[in-house]
Amino acid sequence: MFALPDRQRLLSLELPSGTTLRKAVLDSGMERYFPGLELAEAPLGVYGKQVLQPDEHVLQGGERIEIYRTLIADPKEVRKQRAAATRLAKAHRET
Repeated sequence: MFALPDRQRLLSLELPSGTTLRKAVLDSGMERYFPGLELAEAPLGVYGKQVLQPDEHVLQGGERIEIYRTLIADPKEVRKQRAAATRLAKAHRET
């Protein structure tokens, strides 16, 4: 599975026993649907948990593979900015 804000693609694959996570992603053909997607280095996961060594993780039947995108913004920084904006708005309402 891979998703962008405006679209996603889910594929069902039949793979030989012993296939690693990275090999499955490389063989999936996902880059046909998302030109520019770099599968050789993309962070990967299974069932919502990142797999740190996808070249070594041997898949089990039925596992949901996920290809993660690079974050656009640091989540901590976004939360700080949102909190600061809320404090500022609250201060303006009280004056």
